[in-house]
Amino acid sequence: MSKPTVLILCTGNSCRSHMAEGILRNAASDLIEVASAGSNPSGYVHPKAITALNEIGIDISSHTSKHMNDFLNQDIHTVITVCGNADQACPNYPGQSHRHHWGFEDPAHAEGSEDEIMEVFRKVRDEIRLVFEAYSSGIRAGNS
Repeated sequence: MSKPTVLILCTGNSCRSHMAEGILRNAASDLIEVASAGSNPSGYVHPKAITALNEIGIDISSHTSKHMNDFLNQDIHTVITVCGNADQACPNYPGQSHRHHWGFEDPAHAEGSEDEIMEVFRKVRDEIRLVFEAYSSGIRAGNS
């Protein structure tokens, strides 16, 4: 029996969705498949998102930016949107049982010095980590 797939959506699929994908995969890959995509993919994964996750021991450097329509022919158990635009644009996927929306600030829009911008990425990473590790605990307890 295959593991259920959780698809995490954002607009650009460059920061938040990749951080959430990496964190959730790290926490629950033994129970679920995890993927991410965007409604208007940027075409890259933000280097500061990669750095922020490396700081907590999670490597997302091999991730690629994908369009949410790439998953329309796949059986998706749960869709989680992490930004408002993706929540509004999100289609229904075959087999979809659950949908959640947990919005996070977009660190790609942070302004200031390199250090100040990196601090925003860390703050968003830590917020995502808190939510998605709690979600993983719910999966382990038998909830989606």
